[in-house]
This record gives sequence, structure tokens and C-alpha cells, in this order.
Amino acid sequence: MSVYLDHAATTPMLPAAQRVLVEHLARTGNPSSLHTAGRAARRVVEESRERVAASLGARPSEVVWTCGGTESDNLAVKGLFWARRAHDTSRRRLLVSAVEHHAVLDPAFWMAEHAGAELVLLPVDGDGVIELDALRAELEAHGDQAALLSVMWANNEVGSLQPLGEVVALARRHGVPVHADAVQAVGQVPVDFAASGLDALTVSGHKVGGPGGVGALLARRDLGLTPVLHGGGQERGVRSGTLDAALLASFAVAVEDAVAHQAEHAQHVAGLRDALVAGIRRAVPDAVLRGPADSARRLPANAHLTFPGCEGDSLLYLLDSAGVEVSTGSACQAGVPQPSHVLLAMGVDEDDARGALRLTFGRTSRATDVDRVLEVLPAAVDRARAAGLAGRRRAGAQTSAAASAPDVAGVR
Repeated sequence: MSVYLDHAATTPMLPAAQRVLVEHLARTGNPSSLHTAGRAARRVVEESRERVAASLGARPSEVVWTCGGTESDNLAVKGLFWARRAHDTSRRRLLVSAVEHHAVLDPAFWMAEHAGAELVLLPVDGDGVIELDALRAELEAHGDQAALLSVMWANNEVGSLQPLGEVVALARRHGVPVHADAVQAVGQVPVDFAASGLDALTVSGHKVGGPGGVGALLARRDLGLTPVLHGGGQERGVRSGTLDAALLASFAVAVEDAVAHQAEHAQHVAGLRDALVAGIRRAVPDAVLRGPADSARRLPANAHLTFPGCEGDSLLYLLDSAGVEVSTGSACQAGVPQPSHVLLAMGVDEDDARGALRLTFGRTSRATDVDRVLEVLPAAVDRARAAGLAGRRRAGAQTSAAASAPDVAGVR
């Protein structure tokens, strides 16, 4: 029996979204063409725009189509910064929380290296929630130099919900536009762009039961955005590129469904999440739940735990061999496992951070999935700990041998 508990990475397409995608893939027409087929494709694009806008509390003119969450985040960070700098050269500070997705962090670091930005990483507490006092102090000291603030709606690793109402209120006092990556939030918690007071918001198709390769940046119509892509001038001149009517139609169906069934979905996955966490704590008493303990302050589908003495990658492979697919929640660069920047920002030490697992539920998740995880996890933890202990002993022996070796500098 195979168990898939990595819905935060990507979740299966909804049957309705699949049907719409296949239906529109059979049609021909570039939405920018003026003939009959082109106009038909344009109608699909604009109807999809209206459906996404209505579902997320936005105006249709505020929906800018992109190829997904990463592009939307890049457009928000780079486009907002460049537009603000063009209007006011003193606006150089780029504020982002330390636990943002790399789709926000990496362009922010790039802007600091290549575009003259002064990057400010805002600290978080032990639950992964932005420290409002630190944000307040930063804005009071340098608010007139801030180009933008980016704070995600919900953290993709530990599930922490950010206090966006307070964040937006603080930023407003200093005229600082706020962007939020809401890729994980849509469909799990209520998301209303207008009510949030945000200036820009990111959403992605494959996280809500739609296809991959499509997403949107919701951006206030009067918000200055410098394009990152140049070409045909589509999407009000902000995002050039031929629009894929089939992907957009499928995406719109998925967003509508995710929002319409958000409450019942949240109740379903939260029950599974709570049963899983309780079971893990019984089976592996020293496992530590990361993120807020209060379920009202975290995503309902998210369970993120660290297992002392384990390497998360070892646990992942052991569980995978038992038919359970999960995530470590950590980055792997050039084949070298790295502890999660999110956990490190929360104050978790490196050794504990390396023993992380993220288990996330979706529409297809069932109670039997929880049972299977609890059946195979204890043995996987024992084997991972044994492997980790053996590795540490080998490393210690090598260190001791190197320390006692004679000095042979210059000898070949």
C-alpha cells in the first residue's frame, strides 16, 4: 500500500480540473489573435480571470497570470523594488521574513547583490512567526527607506500562519507595500485579497488541485510593477508571454473548488493531522512538533516534526522503501543535505534541524494513511538513529586519527 503525504509539494489534480484541461487542449487559438479562434481563447482567459478573482476576493483587473508561484514571487519582489526605486531612489531597503520560501528569499538576495537593495531579514519566534516588535522597530527607524515588505501567508515547512493583519497595519503607517506568498494558504484557510489589505499576493495551480506551470500574482491595479519579462506586453504590460487558455481554465476550476470546499477540507485534514501527531508522540516520545502547537495558528494539513539522533534524509528513504512518501522540508544543494533555513531561523540547532520530516495531507488522504505511517515509522526511526550513531563514530575515529598523524607537510 502506497501512502502519499507530501501534498504541500504538489497535490493530485482534481477530476474537474483534468476534464477542463483536456477539453481545452483540443482547441486552437492564441488569446492575442484577432480571428475567431483567438477571440474564443481570449474569452476563456478572461472568464478564468473573473473566476479566480471572485474566489479570492479580488477584481479581475488585479489578476496577473504567471507560470506559477516562483515567477509570481519574483515579479513581486523584483517588480515592486524596481518600481519603487524608480519613483524614489531612497527606497532601497527590501524587507522579508527569515522563513520565506526560496522563491522570495533567492530573488531578494539577488537584488541585494545585483540591484543595490539593502536586504533586511526579519526575525521569527520559536514557532516560525514573524516578530512584530522587530518589524515595528525596523519600520520606525527606516520605514521611509523601505521599498517593500514580503511576509508569507503560511509557512510551507512548519505551517505557521503569519499575523498579516498586524503586518499590513504596521507597513501602512510608513507607506510600504506588502506582498504575501499564499501558495500554501489557498484552500486550507480563508484567503480574501481585498479584506487582507495586501498589495500583492501569490497563488499557484498545482498546490490547489490544478495543473503545474500556471499561477497568478494578485496585484492592486494602481501598484507599480516593473516587468521582469519583456516581449508582447500581455497582462497589462507587466508579464509578457503567450497565455495558455487550457491551463488557465483548469487553474480557475481548481481555485474555485478549493475555496468552495475550504472549510470541510480543513476539518478533514486537521483531524488526520491531529491523529498522526498524537500517534507519533506515543510511538516516538522524543519527537518534537515544530511550528505552533495551537492548531488555530497553523495550516490544518501540516505536521512537521524533528526526530533527535536522525538524519531526515535517512528517514525519508526508509519510509519511502516502506511505501510512505513524505518530505524532509530541508534543501539539498549539490547533493549535500543542508538543515532547513526555516528551522534555523526558529532557533533549532543544526543537529536537530537535520532530523526533520514534513508530513502534509490532501483531499485523497485517509485514516488508513495515518495507520500506515504509525506502523512503519518507529522501526524507521530506530534504523535511522543506528545509522546516524555509526556515522558519528566513524567521523570521530577519523578525526582522532587525523589529530594523531605525524606532520608530513610537503611529502608526496
